[in-house]
Amino acid sequence: MTSPNDSNKNIGNDDNNTEKSTPDKQNSLLLGIIERATKSGLGRKKLNPSAVESAVAKNMAEIHSNPTKLRLAFLGGGSFGTAMANLAARNGCDTTLWVRNKRTVKAMIKTQTNKKYLPGYKLDDRLKYSHDLAATVKDKDIVFIAIPGLAFRETLKNIAPFISGQSIVSLTKGMEKDTFALMSDIIKDELPEVNFGVMSGPNLAIEIMKNMPSATVIASESEPLRHAVQAALHSAFFRVFASDDVKGVELGGALKNIYAIAMGMAAAYDVGENTKAMILTRALAEMSRFGVEAGANPLTFLGLSGVGDLYATCSSELSRNYRIGTMLGRGMNIDAAVKKLGQTAEGVNTIQQVHEKATKEGIYMPITHALYAVIYEDKAALGVALHLMEAGFRSDVEFVMAHDHSNAALTAHMKTSSSSAENNKDDTDHK
Repeated sequence: MTSPNDSNKNIGNDDNNTEKSTPDKQNSLLLGIIERATKSGLGRKKLNPSAVESAVAKNMAEIHSNPTKLRLAFLGGGSFGTAMANLAARNGCDTTLWVRNKRTVKAMIKTQTNKKYLPGYKLDDRLKYSHDLAATVKDKDIVFIAIPGLAFRETLKNIAPFISGQSIVSLTKGMEKDTFALMSDIIKDELPEVNFGVMSGPNLAIEIMKNMPSATVIASESEPLRHAVQAALHSAFFRVFASDDVKGVELGGALKNIYAIAMGMAAAYDVGENTKAMILTRALAEMSRFGVEAGANPLTFLGLSGVGDLYATCSSELSRNYRIGTMLGRGMNIDAAVKKLGQTAEGVNTIQQVHEKATKEGIYMPITHALYAVIYEDKAALGVALHLMEAGFRSDVEFVMAHDHSNAALTAHMKTSSSSAENNKDDTDHK
């Protein structure tokens, strides 16, 4: 296999030395999902674990012993972008972190800290900082983009003149407002000739900075790019797994933000563990259902970028989306909650995007529709939750049994319940 360290060009060349395999059908719980994936043509080729492990280990050894082997740029000085840049620098890669504000860059150079997003955590002495976008991007092997979704397309347009063979890896989770474009879609739009990948997983930046064992997924159709990212970021406390399902990995990272808001709202009502477990499992069903309609492999949602990221984001007060949900559950409106948070919560935009897409395509997404009703239609959260509990019956594990309720049935039920409640109120008022 060609080492990802040799040149930018080699990172883009994908040698496919994988072999087909049949899913293990002894696991009866996953049988329906596996068969669905196989019948729909969504099954992926299975990597040869020993060959991959050997190749990545070799590349890691070369990179870590020679810092000039891999040149990386990280665009975006938020918590996750900073944490990943710090990890790469600590691994010995030639790493530059780009931040838009010149004053912020000067402060980071002086203090070796990111006071706004990661206060109290010293960054690696070898990490470089820059506010010069052209100088940061030029002559790099891989450019990691950790910019909020609202500015993602603009950032790609800005770096386009300086791209001459670099690979692009998105660290941004979410969807572009009004277009339903994932970050990979935007990369293909703005830089159609560029080799790219996406990274996602349960990656709370503060825990990574604390060296708490964590893991992520790099998804790309290019095997050399996957290996390069693994070699650059893999460490004793941070594991990097590979996938070729770009759509599934990216959707997992985007959709889970919706349910983190739902879980934050539930926490505000001090719900029990049974309720939390129900929300998590039904959220996973919604994610996989939506993913399959978008062309993703449903099995991807059982991995780190699916259930792993979902669990971490829905159970941690470090999650921005969870905190937004908590504020909403306490009666704060969405504008006030976002202002108080002071950071981007991608789930707010994602709820609107997915609600509109699911409604148009007829995809059954009851939790998403309920959140949309609370945030954008000013419905009472408790009332919407009660409607959800009353709304029909479905089978437990997705893709195993046929369902007897659709979005249309759910909508009709909620409208009927709402009308009934209003009529009861009118009757009470007239007594």
